[in-house]
Amino acid sequence: MTLRCAVLDDFQSIATTIADWSPLAGKVDVVSFPDHFGSEGELAVALAEFDIVVTLRERVPFPASLLARLPRLRLLVASGMRNSVIDYAAARAQRVTVCGTTSSSTPPVELTWALLLGLARGIVPEAEAVREGGRWQSTVGADLHGRRLGLLGLGKIGSRVAQVGLAFGMDVIAWSQNLTKERTDEAGTALAATKEELLESSDFVSVHLALSDRTRGLVGAAELARMRPTAYLINTSRAAIVDQDALLSALRAGTIAGAGVDVFHTEPLPADHPMRTAPRLLATPHLGYVTRANYERYYGQAIEDIQAFLADAPIRLLG
Repeated sequence: MTLRCAVLDDFQSIATTIADWSPLAGKVDVVSFPDHFGSEGELAVALAEFDIVVTLRERVPFPASLLARLPRLRLLVASGMRNSVIDYAAARAQRVTVCGTTSSSTPPVELTWALLLGLARGIVPEAEAVREGGRWQSTVGADLHGRRLGLLGLGKIGSRVAQVGLAFGMDVIAWSQNLTKERTDEAGTALAATKEELLESSDFVSVHLALSDRTRGLVGAAELARMRPTAYLINTSRAAIVDQDALLSALRAGTIAGAGVDVFHTEPLPADHPMRTAPRLLATPHLGYVTRANYERYYGQAIEDIQAFLADAPIRLLG
């Protein structure tokens, strides 16, 4: 019997062509969905007849309530090797195998700098003015050389962001709850004694922490109030690390110079969401991982996961 595989959130309609699905021909019928399902009910109806689901990152939650409505589901493949929105216990109880893929840390590093540079030099408003015949030069750019870059997190991504900052001639400082001087010395950065010191002294603050109970809401109203009015905040990590309402208030009040954000509590953002129209905000639609090489890796390894599952020898198991 031919199994059915659903590929979710294929916004660019590229999933079935960017990787070679031919090894599954005759065994698996692949259907991609270019539009996001807005509710659990819609998702349950759309996936009712599928045996396999491929989902991108943590955009679609798979709680016990949804899994219970998908009795035919046998394999769930998520891009990346960490996923906080899948109920693994419920998946095990329903005999659903959950697998992942590897992921490159390079794309989010590059996007972090795209946002930071875009903010610092007013790229979007200046480019729009040129295109629309508007005012010639309306912003004064913020310098990077000699300024301080504060990194909340110095893991695989944060350390690479640090390398670029050092290449720009920036003073790079980092903090996280378990960060050591040995680690910052290895990365060529300074160690902030406290989160507050980092926020108060940095011209640019970039978030590169994993989401956990300790980091959820780590940057709230009190933390944003410690930042300089000329400072910028960048978040390409996880939306829940930064209090969204507090950030909106800071942007509207002008207590920080601006923010670059790639992650949101609700994705895709509703058309009337205040993050779409907030002042001083450079927002992108969760592009951190969206590059050709990463997609080739995600979907190529998703195919490998499916092949291994069909051979009764699943790989890259999650949970």
